[in-house]
Order: sequence, then C-alpha cells, then structure tokens
Amino acid sequence: MKLKDKVAIITGGGSGIGKETALLFAKEGAKIVIADYEEEASRQTLNEIVDNGSSAIFVKTDVKEIEEVEKMIEKTLEEYGEVDILVNNAGITRDGLLKDISNEQWNKVLEINLTGVFNCTKTVSQVMTEKESGVIINVSSVVGIYGNVGQTNYAATKSGVIGMTKTWAKELGKKGVRVNAVAPGFIKTNMTAKVPEKILNKMEQNVPLGRLGEPIDVAKVYLFLASDEADYINGAVIEVTGGLTL
Repeated sequence: MKLKDKVAIITGGGSGIGKETALLFAKEGAKIVIADYEEEASRQTLNEIVDNGSSAIFVKTDVKEIEEVEKMIEKTLEEYGEVDILVNNAGITRDGLLKDISNEQWNKVLEINLTGVFNCTKTVSQVMTEKESGVIINVSSVVGIYGNVGQTNYAATKSGVIGMTKTWAKELGKKGVRVNAVAPGFIKTNMTAKVPEKILNKMEQNVPLGRLGEPIDVAKVYLFLASDEADYINGAVIEVTGGLTL
C-alpha cells in the first residue's frame, strides 16, 4: 500500500475527481477526511469507503470560510492526530464571456478556487511544517495554462493556483513539505456535464488519445504525487490531458 496509515484531507471529496481520489487513497491505506460542502454526496462516498473496510470521516466545510477550515483541521487532528496529505480539489465554474460575466460570477469562483486553496494550505501547512513532512497537491487546470473562451474567472483562479504552488514549493520545501499542482484537461465530471454535447464531441476529437479523461485518470496522478515515489518532485505542474495541448 502506497499510503499506508497516512492521513489525507481531500477537499471536494464527495464527488467527481475528489470522490475517485478518496476511494483510491483509501484503497492504498490512507485514512480519509472528506472536506466538502455537499453533504449528501459526501456521506455516500464516506459510506462506500467505510463499507470497503477503510477509515474515513466527513467534515462539512466551506473552504472559502477560514473558520470552517480551521474547525475541519481541528476535527482531523482530534480523530487522527496528524495530517500527511492535503489535496486542494474543491472547485467551481461560473462561465461567461468577458462582456457578460458579472461581479458575482467573478467573486464566487475566486472565493472557492483561489481563496479556498489559500485557506486550506495556510492552515494545514502549519501542522505539516511543525513535523517537517507533508504533501500538498493543488488542482489547477489546462485552462489555467492556456486559457479558454468564456472562462475568464476560472482561468484566472487556476493560473493563480500555479503561482501559489510554485511559491509554496519554495517556502515549504525547506521545511520538508512538497507542493505540486495537477492540471487536468477535459474530464468527465458534473462540471463538464454542463457543456453541450456538440462541444464535448469536438473536444474529444482533439485529444490524441481519442477520449475525454475519467476522474480516475487524475486520481492516479494525485496518488503518485502523494506517495514516496514522488519524494523529489516539488513545484511541478503536471498536465493530465491525453495530449490535448500538443
């Protein structure tokens, strides 16, 4: 088992890529903390993990609220005594062309995708640096590297995540904490389910591997980065796109 007895916090762990990550990490021996705002989906994921014989808890968390993040960390420490891995997976979209996007759409995406990552990392890093070990995985996007029409707010946050990742890799690396980012392409989740089928089909045709990604494709990269196999990888941004950007 690659993560035996490691304690892993996964934000947005109730569904999509977060769920697949929680299930995979649990299978590899980790103790899972699902930090998510969506209660029903999170409890279903929690039950699935526990039914498979692994240890997990769910802590309802709005990552944009620092007080809730701090309480989530406190609950994690009460239950498991430490934090070894943080996956900043929670994220949302509120798409619109530049001329149409509202301040509400702009602010909502920044609150979750950028401030949420900051809140979780700032809080968890204090625990990790004290024991001089830990892994933080931030979820960016191919859109954060190359941009995308109609996603000004989303692209801005995912570019920001890359900047924070590289900064934190420098700050925290000397204290034994590795920080990396993963930039998925178009993955079959509830988020991409909102995209018209015609556009998805066109995207699929542009992927050299001939298919859109599955959540497990991204989860397996998270697993690698979280494991000791990646113990000399720090400050990297790994694209998981099927070759979309070639």
